[in-house]
Amino acid sequence: MAYNRTATNTLPLQAHGITVVETPGRAVEQAEYVLLALTDAAAIRSVLLSPPCSASLKGKTIIQMGTIGSRESLAFQHAVEECGGSYCESPVLGSRAEAKAGTLLVMVGASEHQFIRVLPLLRSLGREPRLIGPVGSAAAIKLALNQLIAAEMSAFAVSVGLVQRSGLPIDTFMAILRDSALFAPMFEKKLPRLLKRDYHQPNFSTRHLFKDVELCVEEATACGLTTSNLEGIRAVLAETIAQGLGEVDYSALYERINPATKPPDS
Repeated sequence: MAYNRTATNTLPLQAHGITVVETPGRAVEQAEYVLLALTDAAAIRSVLLSPPCSASLKGKTIIQMGTIGSRESLAFQHAVEECGGSYCESPVLGSRAEAKAGTLLVMVGASEHQFIRVLPLLRSLGREPRLIGPVGSAAAIKLALNQLIAAEMSAFAVSVGLVQRSGLPIDTFMAILRDSALFAPMFEKKLPRLLKRDYHQPNFSTRHLFKDVELCVEEATACGLTTSNLEGIRAVLAETIAQGLGEVDYSALYERINPATKPPDS
């Protein structure tokens, strides 16, 4: 049984015979395990803790899969347990292709007892779900990983732009990069988008990456870390969104770093 805040997104599910309901409360009522895949903490709060839904949480196991802050996740655990339910977090690394293949990297923040109970379900998403620690720990790991997405993509965009504007072959640059310890598979995957400046059909949007970088800046600052590098990336992402590229693939930050029209020499 499934519920989506955007009803049209459920059409492919219905085509596969999955029952779609019109309210989250109805979905929770009929389920023993509830998987949440929502944009941010505000969306989770509006869906999960609205009175019709929260009244149905008793005896249910909530598996929260979105990318949120560790303190936000702990707050949801407290709220769900107050309603008589059980809460754990299970953010994933990977996109649509990995989800379809069941090869997502699944991280779990839960007690050992909870982890054992939800493991058979999570194995349908990834081969070896990892118990990271208690609630909050998997959320922290996911933010640490997602900030690498932003850092690597922005660095790669600068490198590609520098090579192009120097009049050098991208193939030469990539051949050297592939043979080095600097190479990341994401570079190969995103390069065609940069060269074509085509960011449609995103697996992960600029707006979502901006949200995750914001969360990481907040959590890193609370830990006493210096975040000036991340704040620079956050500004680039914000400017990319301001250019109307918030809903396309996050590699669109290339448009801000290396605009198609070269600015005149000052």
